[in-house]
Amino acid sequence: MHHHEKRRRHRHIRLLTHPGGQGQKPLPIHWGKNTPQERGPLIATMTNPAHRNVIGAHSGSYAIYRALAVASGALDPTHTADLTNTLPTRVIGPHPSWYDPERIVALDPFGHLVSEAFADLITRGYNIQPTIAVTTAHIDLPEVRAAIQAGRLVPDGRILRPSGDCVVTKAAIEPAWYLPGVAKRFGVGEGDLRHTLFEETGGMYPELVTRGDLEVFLPPIGGQTIYMFGDPALISDPTVPLTARVHDECNGSDVFGSDICTCRPYLTHAIEECIRSAQQGGTGLIAYFRKEGRALGEVTKFLVYNARKRQEGGDRADAYFARTECVAGVQDVRFQELMPDVLHWLGIKHIHRLVSMSNVKYNAITGSGITIGTRVKIPDELVPADARVEIEAKIAAGYYTEGSVPPPEMLATVKGRGFEE
Repeated sequence: MHHHEKRRRHRHIRLLTHPGGQGQKPLPIHWGKNTPQERGPLIATMTNPAHRNVIGAHSGSYAIYRALAVASGALDPTHTADLTNTLPTRVIGPHPSWYDPERIVALDPFGHLVSEAFADLITRGYNIQPTIAVTTAHIDLPEVRAAIQAGRLVPDGRILRPSGDCVVTKAAIEPAWYLPGVAKRFGVGEGDLRHTLFEETGGMYPELVTRGDLEVFLPPIGGQTIYMFGDPALISDPTVPLTARVHDECNGSDVFGSDICTCRPYLTHAIEECIRSAQQGGTGLIAYFRKEGRALGEVTKFLVYNARKRQEGGDRADAYFARTECVAGVQDVRFQELMPDVLHWLGIKHIHRLVSMSNVKYNAITGSGITIGTRVKIPDELVPADARVEIEAKIAAGYYTEGSVPPPEMLATVKGRGFEE
């Protein structure tokens, strides 16, 4: 038996907590204050449960794997991360939006600075973990190499290297929800939001109901990764051209090249546009959200694929959204209301070129106070044949297009490939 396992087995189990029930009050969080010290740290670690001042755990859904590591004895539950040399490779912020309790409600704007901002508390035994990490990397994509060979991109040696790889600054961001702000963003009562989150997760987080004093929740969902092209310090300058795409994860296309949708072609086209913008003295941004299958999940997505391909008349554009709703009960649960927070974390005020046709994303961004210049549609030649169903259905539903909107009678004639083709 591992000694970690033995220690865990004899530990007292506390099923839920109540305000003031542990004797020691946790450090307060004052969301929207002007410094990280005034705002207070987010403490979700289990080293000292009395220190916890948020609901949930770090790493989103990966918290379950940490629990498995502890249960198997592979990880000492008292381990505290050594954060030496982990600070961001590039400076991000601060920006005025960081101090607006309504502008940013879905992430911790100080999440990348905890080892520096809360060094004194860490020295005093508080186990405070970053929720954001910023690093520098090179990305190498065959589509970028193809753009070089075709003459659309020319290596400059600084942003795009002769070998075809591109230098970027990237940041991984875990979600951190300020519940009063999230509730207001969705126009629901905070109490209703807490109860629904508790009930619809099978009662996983009773503190959503019992701890009204804890206003921050680290939800068990995927976060996001942002890729910045050019100087990150210029992204917030509205006079410097910014090309951006907000992209929701599609593993089948993004990674494996499935041709039933336009996700990877649109993503790589946006990367090409971002590189070009940075080379011309501007900046580029890809914000990549873990919202697989419109946040309905990949199992639901594949069930919908089957329903689309097997329905009477085949896979048709006029039934594209209906098949999703038949399986899932709803067309889309990505809820772009929270999406603009990362743009405000970067201090963005204006996007000169938005590489997106989504009216929902456009409305969320502009509704949050960010202006948009030009919208860039996916070039027709990049749309896979089997993805024509998707793109025509979306245009008919209100997605941006520079051409005509297909009439209802035409949608029925736009068909995808069958399983036997």
